[in-house]
Amino acid sequence: MENNNLHILVVDDDDRIRSLLKDYLSANSYFVSTAENADEAKTKINYFKFDIIILDVMMPGQSGYDLTKEIKKSLNIPIILLTAKSEVENRILGLELGADDYIGKPFEPKELLLRIKNIIKSKNKIDLNIKHFIGSAEIDLNKMIINLDGVPKRINPTEKKVLLEMLANPGKTFSREDMGRISGINQERSVDVMITRLRQKIEKSPKKPKYLQTIRGSGYVLWI
Repeated sequence: MENNNLHILVVDDDDRIRSLLKDYLSANSYFVSTAENADEAKTKINYFKFDIIILDVMMPGQSGYDLTKEIKKSLNIPIILLTAKSEVENRILGLELGADDYIGKPFEPKELLLRIKNIIKSKNKIDLNIKHFIGSAEIDLNKMIINLDGVPKRINPTEKKVLLEMLANPGKTFSREDMGRISGINQERSVDVMITRLRQKIEKSPKKPKYLQTIRGSGYVLWI
């Protein structure tokens, strides 16, 4: 997943830190939104899709710990906690509540950037040992089978490569050139044929796809 497809929410009551992180992460090609408290953060989470949240622990009103617990009940968004507390117990508490990482204040923005990259890299790894779902299609990448409404359909190695990449990057638009690089297919027409075949295995109505869609003039995108 490219940085410019990633939306990060920075939640901190310190104006200076919010501004610093927004400028630094934006300069590293991330799209950044900010919130100064838990209520503002929850409003933005309801309206926008975020790929990762940078969350201060000590804020007026609802704390970062409580907000982490609330978010993790319904959303699987990676969270990095910012904490001025160095005690091991407080950091363990954050992890127990579902936070994916933490970093103590003061910190170097470059260290936070590296932690973001590590979390995103880990998030984007597709586990071949579990089944994945696109709508009602059940995908077993190990056995290379897609089961749609009880009907098993085999996928070939090329289709598997494409599914691995698209499942790891839902919502990302892949150009025909991207698809050719991933699949090893050189001709654009052959890429279109492969997508058509995948739709027949994934979509209930392949001619009106709901999940594997064409973005006119740009390429293809998978919505899960």
